[in-house]
Amino acid sequence: MNDEEICKIGFICSYVPRKCGIATYSHDVARSLAEHVHHEPLNGNSGIIVAALNDREGTYSYGPEVVAEIDHHRREQYRSAADLLNLSKVDVVSLQHEYGLFGGDYGVYLFELLERLNKPLVSTLHTILSKPSEGQLNVLRRVCEHSTRVVVMADQAVKLLEEVYGVAPERICKIHHGVPDVPFGDTEPFKQRFGLAGRPTILTFGLLGPGKGIEVMLEAVAKAVPRHPDLAYVVLGVTHPGIRRESGETYRMSLESRAVELGIQKNVLFHNRYVSTADLCEYLQAADLYATPYPAKEQMTSGTLAYALAAGSSIVSTPYWHAEELLADGRGTLVDFGDSAGFAQAISDLLTNRDRRETIRRSAYEYGRQMIWAESAKRYSTTFGEAAREFAEEARRRASQRRVLLRMSLPEVRPQHMYAMTDSTGLLQHAVYSLPDRNHGYSTDDNARSLIVTAMLWSLFQDESAFPYMNTYLSFLHYARPAGGGRFRNFMSYDRRWCDQDGSDDCQGRVLWALGHLAAHSPSDSTKRLATELFGTGMPAIHTLSHPRSWALAVLGLHYFLRALPERDDARDHLTTLSERLSQRSAEHECEEWPWFDDLVTYDNGRIPQAMIIAGYMLGDQSLIRRGLRSLEWLLKIQTSDSGNLSLIGNSGWLRRGSNKPNFDQQPLEPAALIGACKAAFRASGDSRWLVEMRRCFEWYLGRNDLGISLIDFKSRGCYDGLHTDSVNLNQGAESVVSWLLSLLTMHEMQTGDAPDIG
Repeated sequence: MNDEEICKIGFICSYVPRKCGIATYSHDVARSLAEHVHHEPLNGNSGIIVAALNDREGTYSYGPEVVAEIDHHRREQYRSAADLLNLSKVDVVSLQHEYGLFGGDYGVYLFELLERLNKPLVSTLHTILSKPSEGQLNVLRRVCEHSTRVVVMADQAVKLLEEVYGVAPERICKIHHGVPDVPFGDTEPFKQRFGLAGRPTILTFGLLGPGKGIEVMLEAVAKAVPRHPDLAYVVLGVTHPGIRRESGETYRMSLESRAVELGIQKNVLFHNRYVSTADLCEYLQAADLYATPYPAKEQMTSGTLAYALAAGSSIVSTPYWHAEELLADGRGTLVDFGDSAGFAQAISDLLTNRDRRETIRRSAYEYGRQMIWAESAKRYSTTFGEAAREFAEEARRRASQRRVLLRMSLPEVRPQHMYAMTDSTGLLQHAVYSLPDRNHGYSTDDNARSLIVTAMLWSLFQDESAFPYMNTYLSFLHYARPAGGGRFRNFMSYDRRWCDQDGSDDCQGRVLWALGHLAAHSPSDSTKRLATELFGTGMPAIHTLSHPRSWALAVLGLHYFLRALPERDDARDHLTTLSERLSQRSAEHECEEWPWFDDLVTYDNGRIPQAMIIAGYMLGDQSLIRRGLRSLEWLLKIQTSDSGNLSLIGNSGWLRRGSNKPNFDQQPLEPAALIGACKAAFRASGDSRWLVEMRRCFEWYLGRNDLGISLIDFKSRGCYDGLHTDSVNLNQGAESVVSWLLSLLTMHEMQTGDAPDIG
């Protein structure tokens, strides 16, 4: 394939108008390829398509070249983007990699996309650390393994990739950070536009935040002002969105306050703007000096430095890696990290020595001609061509080295019906059609299960919109605990009066399950502390539980609690005790044709084998795992129709030993429990037939059932309350929607490239 034959390129990146340096860089690369290689403007028909990463601030008004958007915390959207790129006509995919762009620890959610991608990949690496953590090292190595070529912007990056990350040198390509092509000229005409006429001017630009070294420059300016009283130091750029989200403009205000303390408030100009490239070039052309006082050596790439160099700025910088390389051979001045006196001296020397300043400017400008976007586009085009040819010649395409556990098209997780059923007290129990029915009040059971849903929304998707509801459900559980201790209460009327003083055994187990899950998947220290405290007060009730189902629910909670707090010996003792109870109960009642724990099979049945498998897995008890697998296999067998669909035990009398199975009414609670059990069975055994069973159970909700009717209302996003003999129950209560959401979330979890936890 010749370079000219590369007709379509797909980008995975943040993208304008998102206010992000990589978004700007990605757009400039795409635009320059369209203009200088394809010889047409960047638009929906230019041969460039983009899968854009969205951050927590939401979506953006993208250009027509953006054909997919990825919420960086939603794994399924990475998979959808991979499918889109695979089905498109793109010849090469360009990944712009920075750890923080992607969801998960160190951006591991990216591999949801890369594991499915079936196109040659060229990855531009914007951060390469010399001493990465284990997680950072593994992520970048995996990115490189998936890449046919990797692009870096500095010689030091090439060295690190070879020595630290083990990347073969022939797969590494250095391409300078692209820059605009601006004319070299006098600064004074541009100063007039910004009200700086006649003033010696220093510029720093970029997203504002700690770690840029601005404080050092303020100290330096204060030291230089006595010799240059008209000095203007322009700090150009908005506060970094992440900083602003966490602390507003506190950091900017602290810099302004520091300038006042130093008596240089008239010399320091904060231009709180996110400027266009054209405006930025004019700022650069107005500056006598450009300063990058970054405090860390490991700054591999600086787009701001590249822009300033190619614009012909006289640069004063700390000696971070990119600056050492670009400013070598007299193209700039280097000052030690944190040395405000050194910066002040360098500034004064350059401002008083015009000839030296101009010599540095011209040297920088000439070096920068190889970095302009037209040259960068040519280098990228050549690299894309090499990658496409190598990819085509491989005997096997770069397919996933890890299996995808369960691949199927799934509905998007949208919990709005559960939220609509929730008021300031908690989740209401029942509904009249899709409307909350206040006559029946609330139950701790339902609020516990809905707490698990919100914890899963956070752990899978980092969904912050779940936080207010998570707090409501957790608060309900806190209130359900009697002031003097004891068992959690269950039923509350709409006017907030408790209708019982001692909740059921199932209620105690479900509360422990929810609190343990939240302890393991808490978004904050405060919620983890409260969940842990409540779990501790609920553990004594374990001794009072009398039914295998309540034991099983408590085991699920203990499993998650011990994941969060493995040092809690009291929890492990309870887990051992309950495991022994389950094993003994199973041995007492089961036989070859009835491997169950009782003479009656009722509801939420799958939770019992799920708990046995999990407890056996955690305690290393293979006999317990085998008992759990055997009972689960039996449950599925007796609930399979002649046509192969899931046919649940009806609640009209339940299934009694020696009697026929009642077929109706069937409830949404049951498939959720079976799905959880099948997940545990797969993780404990590695047998893929459990994945097939998971899918069959899940499809019960969508119409693969005895009536052939879907139980999901895709308008309200609720779940109908069950199957009658000839119709669905059109009410959409709490237990039904929570069961649906738990099932859907578990299925999404099983779509991930990383094998999920057994629970």
